[in-house]
Amino acid sequence: MPQTTDLDNQIVVTGSRGKPRTVADSAVPIDVIPQAEIEAISFTDTQDVIKTLVPSYAVGRNPNSDGGTFVRPATLRGLPGDKTLLLVNSKRRHKSAVMTTGGAGSQAADAATIPSLALKSVEVLRDGAAAQYGSDAIAGVINFLLKDADHGGSLVVQGGQYYKGDGEDLMVSGNVGMKLTSSGFLNATVEYTRNARTTRSNQFCNVSFCVVPYAAANPSYAALIDIDDPVQRWGQPKGQAIRGFVNAGIDLDDGSRIYAFGNYSRSKSTGDFHYRYPAAGQVVNDNPIRLQDGSVFRFNQLFPAGFTPQFSGKVTDLSVAGGYRGELGGSDGLSFDLSGRYGKSRIDYSLSNTVNASIGPDSPRKFSPGSLVSDELSANADFSYAPETSFLAEQLTLSFGGEFRREGYKIIAGDPASYAAGQFAKQDPFDFCTDTHTLRASAPQNAGINCANYLSSTADGFAGLDPAYNVLAVGSNGFPGLSPTAAGSFHRNSYSFYGEASTDIVKGWFVDGAVRYEHFADFGSTANVKAATRIEVADGVALRGSIGTGFRAPTPGQLYYTSVSVRNVDGNITQAGLFPATNPVSEYLGATPLKPEKSTNFSAGFTLSVLQGFSLTADAYLIKIRDQVYSTSAITVTPAIRDRMIAAGVVGAESISSVNFFQNAFDSTTKGFDVVGTYKQKWGNGQSTSLTASFNLNRYKIDDLKIPNLFNSVSVFNFEKFQPRWRSVISLVHEIGPFEALVRGNLYGPYKAQINTAPAFPIQSFGTEALIDVEVSYTFAEKLRLSVGARNVFDNYPDRDKIGQAVNGAIYRSDSVVDWQGGFYYARAGFSF
Repeated sequence: MPQTTDLDNQIVVTGSRGKPRTVADSAVPIDVIPQAEIEAISFTDTQDVIKTLVPSYAVGRNPNSDGGTFVRPATLRGLPGDKTLLLVNSKRRHKSAVMTTGGAGSQAADAATIPSLALKSVEVLRDGAAAQYGSDAIAGVINFLLKDADHGGSLVVQGGQYYKGDGEDLMVSGNVGMKLTSSGFLNATVEYTRNARTTRSNQFCNVSFCVVPYAAANPSYAALIDIDDPVQRWGQPKGQAIRGFVNAGIDLDDGSRIYAFGNYSRSKSTGDFHYRYPAAGQVVNDNPIRLQDGSVFRFNQLFPAGFTPQFSGKVTDLSVAGGYRGELGGSDGLSFDLSGRYGKSRIDYSLSNTVNASIGPDSPRKFSPGSLVSDELSANADFSYAPETSFLAEQLTLSFGGEFRREGYKIIAGDPASYAAGQFAKQDPFDFCTDTHTLRASAPQNAGINCANYLSSTADGFAGLDPAYNVLAVGSNGFPGLSPTAAGSFHRNSYSFYGEASTDIVKGWFVDGAVRYEHFADFGSTANVKAATRIEVADGVALRGSIGTGFRAPTPGQLYYTSVSVRNVDGNITQAGLFPATNPVSEYLGATPLKPEKSTNFSAGFTLSVLQGFSLTADAYLIKIRDQVYSTSAITVTPAIRDRMIAAGVVGAESISSVNFFQNAFDSTTKGFDVVGTYKQKWGNGQSTSLTASFNLNRYKIDDLKIPNLFNSVSVFNFEKFQPRWRSVISLVHEIGPFEALVRGNLYGPYKAQINTAPAFPIQSFGTEALIDVEVSYTFAEKLRLSVGARNVFDNYPDRDKIGQAVNGAIYRSDSVVDWQGGFYYARAGFSF
């Protein structure tokens, strides 16, 4: 475990484009996570590694979701992931192809594609930095710095499982550094991970159908299922991934360097969609239709035990970046960095164990409902110059440069069967009945067809509806395919120029100022500024603060993505449609075209380092966002809305129950503070103890609701109250020579949730939770390190849902950021060479 004093003196390259500074000397709050801490975390997902060590960073798990099942949305300071800029080796990281279909609709870079063993360190800038780094850097910046050793390496093998006996997890990862010519390096990392499913649910039950009593009353059904194995599993999906990263550089004779780095990642995960039970009028499996011979057919004849669609996503991510940097005129001259990069993310969806009900009994059981592709191409020129300035305490550093960026987004249609409107998508597909609701002579005469029973009400003199008039859902059930009308390729160009100046005006008083101009082809121009300062008021005591403006253009996914999927809306499982703001359906409901978000950031704090081995930082912040992009509340489909969907060519319009779309929904304020304290004590007998404690508190408020008719009070309540009010991470490490023991507490403050169920609109309060990790390690001959440990050693869970958000057997809210998988034990072996 590295010494805390080493961390205070760690040189960081994030937060200022000028001369690198130490963590303690920075004018803005920066967390530095060194290699040793990264590799000591038992998680196999880099997002979980960051979450474990940085309390202001959170990532949840969204099973039974759409793309959020495969690319997990993250937050920094409670703000969505697309408001945090991710860098690799200080270069912008491309966005994921996946966008969440509710809430903020975040389409952000995916840190999970970066193997943790490839990292030398991670720098987390907890401050707005759009004036320095451009669009997206509203909440902060996370900079992943890759290993650059030209020799040695390591091999890590880890295995474990949850206390419940499921979720078996395996990771094998290797890193090697080697010479690349006599003055260069090539450092490569490969990682393979595999995890099994977890199940944290009771047997399926909702207001219409419960497995246990139905099985008790129907032995033939009971014989087809395992009553102890939930027919719909809520938990971690099964998955596997292989990921690699390469970092290389060659120093030239003139002191300049050429460099390149890139990655390839491929992963696939599979999870359950909602169970289609075989009775109680289930809209797919127990919805009668008439076949061509007049006989009545239900899908439960093919699926007497019901069926649970299996939803899979294959995520492919690749990138390559390279450049040339050096200095003109020696060390006091102009330094430059000329670079370019390309990144691409693709997700291919697949669906099995389901049907396109509208096709009827001949429907396929497997579908490829479409793909999404996001890519970015950019070219950058960055310069820095330090002119002679005798009147300043430190040399003035001037930084300036520009960027051209091309962003692309492609929606690829699924296979025809995944979106086809089959013959049972309309009433009376075989024309059995006349317009006056009498049986045609050409229709089957002895099949019991009652053409006069054409209304679902009793207004026609009959209860119910004759099966000839029933309509079945269009598209691969669970996730209808992306149709050719929704498919397309979209691109936009942008360019920017920036300038920054930093120096110590007098000894102990550092100032930094930046300005950036950006132009987007679809949103016009913006200029953003930032100023930061740090004043050392006494030895080891300093005050710091910053103010800045920011800008975030809506992503191509937010602008163009269309989807229809089964979602949990306030405890009700419905077929929901998401449409662009420019779609005719959205416009009919009052949508206006999206425009950029703008922000203003304020921060103020202090650093304290007056005792040997001890440091403390505290920073308060205020982030005001104008025109924040957010999804409307779920809008119940009326006959008029359905007519609009049909006119717009929406696949499956007949079966969609609710719709939503993104809007510049409100102005918001996020405020809070971060505290980070570290202490290391050397005991003089070969032992040492390190303590790190960090704390983050957040408050959220909607200041001005701009779409009051489309964003209800329950949505406002959940935006302001659903995130934990505070979070803390406390780690204690004790070392005795080669032996090390770790105890870490992940603490979550209280939060509340409300659902839109009239007339009560119930609210649930969730209590404070503590998840405790323990690990012991022993290092043999400074080469082989063996570790055993447990995450959430006391097997703690968040409060169970009590208001009906968790349905169909779920016990916990699946959208909670507090982990609900329970205790996990593991063993890890690491070998260094």
